[in-house]
Amino acid sequence: MKLGKNVLMLLLVATLFFGAVIISRYPTVQPRLRTLKGVSFSPKSFQSADLTDFFENAKKTGDIVSWAGDWDEIANTQNGGPTVVASLASTYGYVPVIETQFFLPSSGRLLRPLNESNRQNYKDSAVAFAEKYEPKYLAFGIEVNMLYEKSPVDFDAFVDFYSEVYDAVKAKSPYTKVFTVFQLEKMKGLSGGLFGRSNDPANAQWSLIDKFPKSDIIAFTTYPGLIYSNPSDIPSDYYSEIKSHTSKTIAFTEIGWHSGAGPSGWESSDSEQAEFITTFFNLTKDLSMEFVIWSFMYDQDTFEPFNSMGLRRREDGSAKPAWIVWIDAN
Repeated sequence: MKLGKNVLMLLLVATLFFGAVIISRYPTVQPRLRTLKGVSFSPKSFQSADLTDFFENAKKTGDIVSWAGDWDEIANTQNGGPTVVASLASTYGYVPVIETQFFLPSSGRLLRPLNESNRQNYKDSAVAFAEKYEPKYLAFGIEVNMLYEKSPVDFDAFVDFYSEVYDAVKAKSPYTKVFTVFQLEKMKGLSGGLFGRSNDPANAQWSLIDKFPKSDIIAFTTYPGLIYSNPSDIPSDYYSEIKSHTSKTIAFTEIGWHSGAGPSGWESSDSEQAEFITTFFNLTKDLSMEFVIWSFMYDQDTFEPFNSMGLRRREDGSAKPAWIVWIDAN
């Protein structure tokens, strides 16, 4: 009986030892987390029926509804866009992504000077919003490398301010993922096509990522249709290149491709728009992506080519082919 116990003990020790060896040589492969996807807050109109229609359809597009706009809007606790998107999240079952802006990317003009008073107001509104809603995702600054291009002094001032806001928001809502947003084409040094200049990788801005070490994720907007006239022209490493510049998780707060008329030579179609969605997910399959957001659910009343980037037509609400491709994409 005593010998039996010893034998059992030896077998147990041997099992544990060899099991440890096997585990060390063949570590468990962690499953890739599912990438969240969704659309921006982009109803046909802001009439009650169209708002309800938007939120009902948003559930079909994925997990996320994003809002992007003037930083001051998060202080509007009555009917501001961020308040609406954050407060209805539990009702319609989506994750809100709130993005605040403080300048005009087209010109680099600040919406308000980044003086002490405005900085305090921005920070106070960010902290109050985070404390009230505890959003999962909260962004400060959209396409900030566009500001770097046009006003490096204002960009540097924002870099310092962002760090302050990050710390203040985290103190009230530690589980909120805080980040800023870059414009990918510009980050890559691409200024040709509809940007009107030339593509030059020597002008890449990847080093700007290091200016924001407190960003919890590295987020981009991407519109390759401004550079390439066909989805098939997008290089195979167009998105995988990002991995060479950061080890953090990636997110895309805006992606899009137009489906109709554009400037001469840049016309597109429903089929090209749908093709781009398939291309995008193929080219990003090896990226660690937190989420990806299509720019518009419905075509919006804006300038070409962005006015035909919706997944659904504004006139009659009908779905484009891209609608189904987006819903099925993973």
